[in-house]
Amino acid sequence: MANLPACTLVVTAEIDTSVEDEWNKWYDEVHLPEALACPGVLAGRRYCTAKPASQTDHGAKSTSATRTYLALYELAGPEALDTPEFQNMRGWYQFAPHIKSQTCVYVAREA
Repeated sequence: MANLPACTLVVTAEIDTSVEDEWNKWYDEVHLPEALACPGVLAGRRYCTAKPASQTDHGAKSTSATRTYLALYELAGPEALDTPEFQNMRGWYQFAPHIKSQTCVYVAREA
């Protein structure tokens, strides 16, 4: 277990299909390189759902045809999120009207 990062940032986003190509280009060419250049960010990977996602809301199950994107960032520690470089990264503002849902979770490895 010594190879696990001290902290992981997990980000998910459902993006309208009308801007999906633009979103992927921006994420791959701008956002991900900027994130990986921040001190304390050790690695980052992107994933995308391969089939409709299952959702449960108050016991009611449904599926979503919208693709969900997942980014996992390995961090040296939670302080990586507080660096000026990380704080000044370009955000998703240009895509805000097209994001159906988004989550951002910071998890730390147990000692």
